[in-house]
Amino acid sequence: MKLNNKVLLLPVASLFASLGCSAAETDKHTIDADVWADNWFALYVADELIKEDSVPYKTERSFNAESFSFEVALPAQLNLVIKDYTEDDTGLEYIGSSRQQIGDGGFMAQFFDAETGELLAVSNDDWRCKAIHQAPLNKSCVRSSNPQSDCESIIVNQPDGWMNVDFDDSEWPNAIVHSAQAVRPHGGFSQISWQPTAKLIWTEDLETDNWLLCRFTIAVPK
Repeated sequence: MKLNNKVLLLPVASLFASLGCSAAETDKHTIDADVWADNWFALYVADELIKEDSVPYKTERSFNAESFSFEVALPAQLNLVIKDYTEDDTGLEYIGSSRQQIGDGGFMAQFFDAETGELLAVSNDDWRCKAIHQAPLNKSCVRSSNPQSDCESIIVNQPDGWMNVDFDDSEWPNAIVHSAQAVRPHGGFSQISWQPTAKLIWTEDLETDNWLLCRFTIAVPK
């Protein structure tokens, strides 16, 4: 802008303010995301919900994939709640039928800069993931006629503030990469062209660990 025919050089933050926007807004990137989950996920930027699996969590045999876009200022702290289907806190499926069994989970994701096509983040063992619903701890209870009494579990609440950027997740374990043979991905999985660096992840036990909290960062593109 000019004052008395002289150019006034404003600091960047002041210039953004004069234009009615913030520095963070000018750093926003449109992200194209592909996510596959067995069984359900919800994705957050910090504590803001960005995308929830379109198939409800309590849908049996839901192995769908989601492709979607969102805007975010980078770098960004992303958080995920991921759940494998369980009929109840026993950790079992098809309770009381001849198909009574322990289910297993799996997750894969990739994130691109929509403008440049640059791959920005993938699911891998750099992510931090914590299991908060573990059942059954005694897998032999899968044969029980009364699993609600016989199956053992560890179920904890989500830690306070775990979605905050400055939350200390250093004691959370790294995600575990699992093979396609172990996860057996299907449903919408094959409809996505996955990058080689994107990995199928979970915590250590695909069967016992039912609900996960995961944290990762999308960095500024180089």
